[in-house]
Amino acid sequence: MSNSSSITQFLLLAFTDTRELQLLHFWLFLGIYLAALLGNGLIITTIACDHHLHTPMYFFLLNLSILDLGSISTTLPKAMANSLWDTRAISHIGCACQVFLFGFFISAEYSLLTVMSYDRYVAICKPLHYGTLLGSRACFHMAAAAWGIVFLYALLHTANTFSMPLCKGNAVDQFFCEIPQILKLSCSHSYLREVWLLGVSACLAFGCFVFIVVSYVQIFRAVLRIPSEQGRHKAFSMCLSHLAVVSMFISTAMIAYLMPPSISSPSLGLVVSILYSVVPPALNPLIYSLRNQQLKDAVWKLITWWFYQTINCRGSA
Repeated sequence: MSNSSSITQFLLLAFTDTRELQLLHFWLFLGIYLAALLGNGLIITTIACDHHLHTPMYFFLLNLSILDLGSISTTLPKAMANSLWDTRAISHIGCACQVFLFGFFISAEYSLLTVMSYDRYVAICKPLHYGTLLGSRACFHMAAAAWGIVFLYALLHTANTFSMPLCKGNAVDQFFCEIPQILKLSCSHSYLREVWLLGVSACLAFGCFVFIVVSYVQIFRAVLRIPSEQGRHKAFSMCLSHLAVVSMFISTAMIAYLMPPSISSPSLGLVVSILYSVVPPALNPLIYSLRNQQLKDAVWKLITWWFYQTINCRGSA
């Protein structure tokens, strides 16, 4: 029996063995990655530079974009490199870093989406108390709590997972390292500790899900009591982007982790893992930009300013 310290590298699941398809996957993922970098980068820069967007809603959106960049940067560059160089290998420390960072960014994103549902609830159900309940200090504390708690959570899970003896080889049944796939390599009863921790995490995640659902039930009840149709439309528009992002995040994660073993397969697992780990970070900027006219105007203003600055610099040169 060998333990995890004797394993120097892991073998990730390949998308295909055909060289042409490997290159196709590389270019496809490169396009998705660049789109995620551009979209989230534009949102971060726009919110940071435009003082009109220095409000709680956009502060949380800036944090969400940072987490999206972090999560997609944890998995996709290594997958692209493996497709480009026709390899499956990832070092032991690289695998541990992926487990930690992916767990951290995904958990922090879910926590932040929960906080954002509270922001929408206060904005619509308690608008007169919005400035008091969600002042700049309160927003900073909530964001810091979301980041800090999940940092310890991810650190605990990673340390516990890689302290277990792994004696079922080093082939990970996924295109990136994640805890459930690492647990499959363990043949020690110590893996039950991690299963217990995952169970506690699932309960906490379910609690956040219930909080989001209850918040939106209250929001919809408040919106339906608004007398004017224009007011109802404005209130729904404020929440629709966040609700779309939450729905996509939760639905893809549920498909990935609650899929019955009877219908699961490596190829289906790859598709589902892409749905919850790659697609949301790339689509979130598009969802928020399409539903938010103020953000679209600010992004267009930033792009126009950058374009004219570039023209002027070239003209003066």
